[in-house]
Amino acid sequence: MSKTLPRPECHWLKPPGPVADRLKIGLLGGSFNPAHEGHLHVSEMALKQLGLDYVWWLVAPQNPLKPVCGMAPLQQRLAYAAEKFEHNPRIVVIDLERTIGTRYTIDTLRALKRRFPQVHFVWLMGSDNLESFPRWRRWPDIVRSVPIAIVMRPGTSIAPLHSKAMQRFPHARVTDLRKLPFAKPPAIAILDGRRRCPQSASAIRAQNLRGEGLVRVLPAC
Repeated sequence: MSKTLPRPECHWLKPPGPVADRLKIGLLGGSFNPAHEGHLHVSEMALKQLGLDYVWWLVAPQNPLKPVCGMAPLQQRLAYAAEKFEHNPRIVVIDLERTIGTRYTIDTLRALKRRFPQVHFVWLMGSDNLESFPRWRRWPDIVRSVPIAIVMRPGTSIAPLHSKAMQRFPHARVTDLRKLPFAKPPAIAILDGRRRCPQSASAIRAQNLRGEGLVRVLPAC
C-alpha cells in the first residue's frame, strides 16, 4: 500500500508581488546558476506575446536533475539575479521553493494554485528544456496543471514538434497567444521571434572556468 505524501502547506505564503483576480503571471523556474540574458529574453517575450502582468523567477535551491557540484549558494544566485535583472519592475526574483519547502515543479504548482486561486499562472520554459522535460517528476501532471509557453531557443527549431509533451498532448496546441493564460490545461503555446538569445548558464560557467585557468597560468605584472 503506497503512502500518501503530505501536501505542501503554503496558506501563509506572503505574495512576492501584486496579486489580484485575473492577474496573469508567468513562472520561470530554474537554478539561475547564473541568471543571464537568455532568462530575460524568455521573460520579455512572454510578457509581450502573452500579455502577462508579471513573471516570477523561481530560483530553485537545488534542481534534482543537476549535480550539486558547481552549484553556487542559493543566496548568491538570488542576489545576482536581482541585481542584474530586477530593473524590469515586472520581473520578480524569489526563492519560493525554499520558502514553501517544495523540491519538484509539480508540488510547487499545486501549492501556488491553492494559495492564489484567483491568479492565472503560465509555466515558461525554453525549447532547449524539452529534451529533459520527460525526466521531470510527474511531467504529464504538470501539463495538465497549468498552461505552458515554450520559448524558442537557438538550435532547437524542431524540438517542440518532436517533444514527448506535444506527442502526448497533440490537441493541446494554442495558437492565439493572448488566450493562453486563460486556457484550460492541457494548453501549450510556442513563442518565437526574429531574435533568439543563444546565452546559457552552462556556457557562462565554462567561460568563467577558462578565464580562471588563464589567470593561473599568466604571469603576474
